[in-house]
Amino acid sequence: MIALERRSAFTRSQEDYLKALYLLRGDQRPVPTRELAQRLGISSPSVSEMVARLTAQGLVEHDRYRGQQLTKEGRKVALELVRHHRLLEMFLVEVLGYTWDEVHDEAERLEHVISERMEARIFELLGRPELDPHGHAIPSLAGKVRPLSDRALSDCRAGEKVRVQRVSDEDPALLRELERRGLVPGTRIEVLLVSEFESPIECRIKGRRVSIPLGLARGVYVEADIERSR
Repeated sequence: MIALERRSAFTRSQEDYLKALYLLRGDQRPVPTRELAQRLGISSPSVSEMVARLTAQGLVEHDRYRGQQLTKEGRKVALELVRHHRLLEMFLVEVLGYTWDEVHDEAERLEHVISERMEARIFELLGRPELDPHGHAIPSLAGKVRPLSDRALSDCRAGEKVRVQRVSDEDPALLRELERRGLVPGTRIEVLLVSEFESPIECRIKGRRVSIPLGLARGVYVEADIERSR
């Protein structure tokens, strides 16, 4: 059995806070305590206590009115964890045969314990991937993150031709439904009809007319399909 070494000087809880802040755009803006507590599924007082510790370590900057934001060092720690998580998801899918709705929780556990040596071997084995199975960017060792679209399918207009770039990955049931409807990264979509009300969006995918509920469409991020728009 391969021994998994801790590669970080920080506890799992500290890493979880820093990663949650990053995923909430805490490297770009202050994140309110309530928003961070909601993401982590814990109370606001508990968040405040941990944030005080992270601030003392120079990983977080805290403003009592605006919230908390990652420092340069805090972002570095968070990105390392995100890199491990997304590489592990890719490894689980490509090598171990997991489906894309099964990998999130497994990667959540393993991301804290794999060594840098194992991370490097996984990266090379997978052919140095830039994206995980859900289309999310895998941070580079230098902390570079490929910019991706933040535009949801639910924000598109009738007549637009777009391509799925990435999908929300934290709800297994949502992922199964997205796959059932063919909404995976790389899929080309022609938006046919968008209602002003909370009605499904009518689209054409691979020649078929598909109704996509708004709840699903909000978890699908798209970019313009330039080739088909010409």
